[in-house]
Amino acid sequence: MAYPQAAQPAVASPPPAKVILTSADLHRVVDRIAHQILEKTQGADRTVLLGIPTRGVPLARRLADRIRTFEGVEVPVGVLDITLYRDDLRLRATRAVGHTEVPSGGIDGQRVVLVDDVLFSGRTVRAALDALSDLGRPSSVQLAVLVDRGHRELPIRADYVGKNIPTSLTESVKVTLAESDGADEVKLIGGAAQ
Repeated sequence: MAYPQAAQPAVASPPPAKVILTSADLHRVVDRIAHQILEKTQGADRTVLLGIPTRGVPLARRLADRIRTFEGVEVPVGVLDITLYRDDLRLRATRAVGHTEVPSGGIDGQRVVLVDDVLFSGRTVRAALDALSDLGRPSSVQLAVLVDRGHRELPIRADYVGKNIPTSLTESVKVTLAESDGADEVKLIGGAAQ
């Protein structure tokens, strides 16, 4: 007697992904942002770049490298950990506190450019502004992001944007960088099939 086979559970297929920026595109975008920073800051005079972990840190270092290549100017780079300033600490799993590295000259009286990979709700930037106020008093604060995907919940905008990518709330933007992920790429994931 043959027994009917049990139905196999359906295997969920991964959400569709569309490459928004290739490695070459990403390098061009970083070059463009570096040029914009040079133009808007009169040659990066009294400017400090602070990367927001995780991917904002290598982006800040890349920007400093490109500024040095273009103008021969050494722009100090630091790391701004925002873990304890986030407004979702009690809503998420416990996370390790990172480290903040302030350049040796500090930030007082300097123009600080915060660098992050994706601007979404604006809450990460708000946390960065709170963290920054505990470190000193910059003359001004600007924001550079690789991708602005919209959907702001706070009145925050970037001064330098690599690419604006209109998204739905069911989509996400995945940035990979060679320094942390082994490759440079930006993908739009989820939503309707591409």
